[in-house]
Amino acid sequence: MKTLLLLLCGFTTHRDSLPELTQLDYKVVSATEWNNLFTRHSGWFGGDGIFTIPMNGVDTAHANDSTLILFSDTMTGDIKAGKLQPGFSMIHNSVAILNGNAPLEKNIRFYWNLDSKGRPATLFEPHTPAAGKDDYYWLGDGFVNAAVKHNTYIFAYRIRNISREDFGFAEVGNVLIVLPAGSKPPFKAYRQIDTPLFLPADSSHGSGSFGGAVFVNTKEAGAPYPDGYVYVYGVRGQEKAVLVARVPVAEVENFGRWRYWDGHQWNADIRQAAAVTEHASNELSLTPLKDGRYALVFQVDGMGTAVGLRLGLTPAGPFGPIILLKYGNARK
Repeated sequence: MKTLLLLLCGFTTHRDSLPELTQLDYKVVSATEWNNLFTRHSGWFGGDGIFTIPMNGVDTAHANDSTLILFSDTMTGDIKAGKLQPGFSMIHNSVAILNGNAPLEKNIRFYWNLDSKGRPATLFEPHTPAAGKDDYYWLGDGFVNAAVKHNTYIFAYRIRNISREDFGFAEVGNVLIVLPAGSKPPFKAYRQIDTPLFLPADSSHGSGSFGGAVFVNTKEAGAPYPDGYVYVYGVRGQEKAVLVARVPVAEVENFGRWRYWDGHQWNADIRQAAAVTEHASNELSLTPLKDGRYALVFQVDGMGTAVGLRLGLTPAGPFGPIILLKYGNARK
């Protein structure tokens, strides 16, 4: 796993003018210390579907804060002389906690459960009314909700194996995991809520689900243009179309208050959610820029070889064309 730092340079464009959606000053450099932190040979040594949640609820890391790092499929075991040793395990999700904002080995710790024989086991297991016996969770993005007791909300995808073939799995539901404020791994006291945020495939579209990115647009979270909503991004179909939902941050558990961007307005019907862009990935992020634009960052076409960025006028777009982020290059 390579870690890169994308340095986004500010602009002086006034928010009320029409910002440029095709150009951005940026520089991509190798984050060597972070690469080293996650290059590991014993215990946790790999995970996918990675998201980070600042535990103070402010979307800027500080030296006195801690960050919860979420992983989906996770590898544990030992690697010696570049070879994976017998006894390794793959579990469906795990977490780490990083104290402070520096990539120091002494500041990070990885967590998972143990089974009855002391072997690594998945941290979050499905226990909702809709869950099947053999379902499991992959984790999406999450946030600390300053408006609801500083609980941590994590989106989770309920996955079911449907065949023994490669990619023989399917998402069958969407869940909110709610960690009470102050919770510590392995998180024995938490809630799981089945949500209506999963879209089954139909004759026109593949399946989709919300939770691939979260943008908390509140003053408490440090957003530059707060409106009191949390924006939650979904991805649908093989074209990796991006959908956008929002809800007042204090009412995230009230699914009747959720609204979905239909291309013209915020609509109460999730089935009317319209693609704001395509060729994205199931893990993505939205970052407000100093000039009023928003940067949507993703892996192009889901499992492609490039990292892309689209610039938007609002958290729901419109978004400009893909800007390919090239390592070692600066571009205007």
